[in-house]
Amino acid sequence: MELEKGSEEMIRSSAQADGDDKMRKKKSKKMKRRKNLILGCFRRRKRDDYGDSTIEEADANGNLDMESASNIGKASPSHLVVTVNGIIGSAQNWRYAAKQFLKRYPHDVVVHCSESNHSMLTFDGVDVMGSRLADEVLSVIKRHPGLQKISFISHSLGGLVSRYAIAKLYTEDSPEEKCEVKGESPYREEARGTIAGLEPVNFITSATPHLGCRGHRQIPMFCGILAIEKAATNVSWLLGRTGKHLFLTDKDDGKPPLLLQMVNDCEDLKFISALQSFKRRVAYANARFDHIVGWSTSSLRRRNELPKKQKLPRNTRYPHVINEEPARTDHFCKAEHNDDLTDDIEDL
Repeated sequence: MELEKGSEEMIRSSAQADGDDKMRKKKSKKMKRRKNLILGCFRRRKRDDYGDSTIEEADANGNLDMESASNIGKASPSHLVVTVNGIIGSAQNWRYAAKQFLKRYPHDVVVHCSESNHSMLTFDGVDVMGSRLADEVLSVIKRHPGLQKISFISHSLGGLVSRYAIAKLYTEDSPEEKCEVKGESPYREEARGTIAGLEPVNFITSATPHLGCRGHRQIPMFCGILAIEKAATNVSWLLGRTGKHLFLTDKDDGKPPLLLQMVNDCEDLKFISALQSFKRRVAYANARFDHIVGWSTSSLRRRNELPKKQKLPRNTRYPHVINEEPARTDHFCKAEHNDDLTDDIEDL
């Protein structure tokens, strides 16, 4: 009987051990599945080329240089495209767009997704961020000595940062190199000067508050309620120096607000000349569904100058583009144009 009881206990303990072992294996499998699922998501995201294979180089600061993989062993790209994020953004915001640029122009473009002004650093002020971006662009050019041309594509606040940066990077041509045609509008002058030693080609902004965010329904979500707009102006400091710049409450050393200074050439920074040096300047503005940046400030127009939404013509090639307006080249001279822009911001 004692032998039988002992054998029964051994069988029970063995069965229990087998059961525990099976439970541990099941748990282990579940953990592996979860781990693989989590890691798999990251791996897929990391490998995702959005339809085109690229080579990505990131430095210690997170700056991202991207080139087409099809360009390996061929001539180095000659055109630098700098993409600049908006408030609380990062270089990753532009990764998909960078892939599309390289897919379209695989042999001549290197895209640099700026990271010098990311996350909370976007509260440091337009001037500080612009200086950081200028230094960053110079470092990129050193890494790619074959570059000859440069373009900027910026979103939201990044457009103002880019405008400040190009003024820092602008070098005016010598008098012998200038080629001016008398009687022609400044909008049609040939490019004068360089940006960081390169030929300026495209300067593009998307939903950038060029005229700031103060009053005049520049922030649509305030619904034009004056009390709310005034309250927002009073607490603009919550966004750091950037908030003061956007709401035109900065008056350092008795100087006008920075955005007002940026509509003219200053002694040390040639804001307008730097812009004019680009062959193509485009400001994209959201006519609908942008509750942060108003249509007028992003398209540099007074509200009474905005076209009627019901009558806007659509672009047949790009249906989402509902209206196109070329720069006005007649009846305006450089001084008048600058005065108009100054008036727009002073009105705010």
